[in-house]
Amino acid sequence: MGMKDQFQDKAEQLANQAKKRSGQGRDEASERSTRTQDDPRRERGSQSEDSERRRQEAQDRIDQGYDA
Repeated sequence: MGMKDQFQDKAEQLANQAKKRSGQGRDEASERSTRTQDDPRRERGSQSEDSERRRQEAQDRIDQGYDA
C-alpha cells in the first residue's frame, strides 16, 4: 500500500466518523425537541423558577443596601 492509499483511507475514515457524529448530534437534538413538545410546562416551569430566584436575589441586594 502506497502513501497515497494510506492518506486516502485515513481521509475516508475521518469523513465517515464526522458523518456519524453529526448524525448523533441531530438525533440528540430531535430527542430534546420531542421531550419539550411532550411536556412544554416543564420547560416553562423551570424558567419561571429561575426568574423568581433572580427577582428574589435582586430584592435581597436592594434590602442589604438599605440596611448598610
